[in-house]
Amino acid sequence: MNFILEPFRYEFFSRAILVGMMAGLLCGMMGVYITTRRMSYIAHGLSHAILGGAVLSYVLGLNFYIGSGIWGFGSAVLIQYLTGRKIYSDAAIGIVTTASFALGVAVISSYRKFSQNFEAALFGNVLGVSPTDLWVVTGVTVVLLSLVFCFYRPLLFWCFDREVAQVHGVPVFAMDTLFALMLATMLVATLNVLGVTLIISAVVIPASIARLLSNHFGYMMIFSGFLGAAIAFIGIYLSYYFDIASGASVVLLSTMIFACVLLWRSLQYRRKRYLAPLASQHYE
Repeated sequence: MNFILEPFRYEFFSRAILVGMMAGLLCGMMGVYITTRRMSYIAHGLSHAILGGAVLSYVLGLNFYIGSGIWGFGSAVLIQYLTGRKIYSDAAIGIVTTASFALGVAVISSYRKFSQNFEAALFGNVLGVSPTDLWVVTGVTVVLLSLVFCFYRPLLFWCFDREVAQVHGVPVFAMDTLFALMLATMLVATLNVLGVTLIISAVVIPASIARLLSNHFGYMMIFSGFLGAAIAFIGIYLSYYFDIASGASVVLLSTMIFACVLLWRSLQYRRKRYLAPLASQHYE
């Protein structure tokens, strides 16, 4: 029993577990909207755009969350503005995110100094999260999940068919802007947990697993949120004993689970195809 509970003797580990589970829950539930709307590219791009804000925050001596948050909101709004000016959404994402990322790289190459916060923004540092990080992730999780609950039906319409949503009186452009800001907030809050390089996996993989398990949107959100939190807990816990990076452990575990579920669904589908002709012959 002592061997099992050993990691929890350390305050930093218990804090990492809590932050990781909340980040997994939030990314998992938001990921269902993102994958259904096929917005994985904007999530990936926006996480890179926020890197520019993280770099400038460090150089200017600003708080990481304030600087990155302002930069993330500005990038999200700018993408929406360009999309409304006859620029294709993928092109707008490419323009804003690559320019922001390039600015961050340019500042890094000229400033030539690094900090723990900046390295965490790149690669994640869930074991090094501070009590402030815990409170920020907790607050963002509560606010964003409350918004998802309050705007569940408009976001559901918006997610599947923009034209039908508009006909039913859903303010589509307002939903675009709201979700872009929610996405930016989520990325800024969880950036220190998984980092730019791994955060997209926490958004996409649990949602993709949930999609394999259910076709009901509400159940998909529940499954994805639960999977995100559970995978974060187990991945961080295993990283202690295998002595590997926590973010990488979470991603590898989620990928392995996705592969297992995909294989199970494929075998199940083949079995149904094999049994269907036999059943029809029996009834004949």
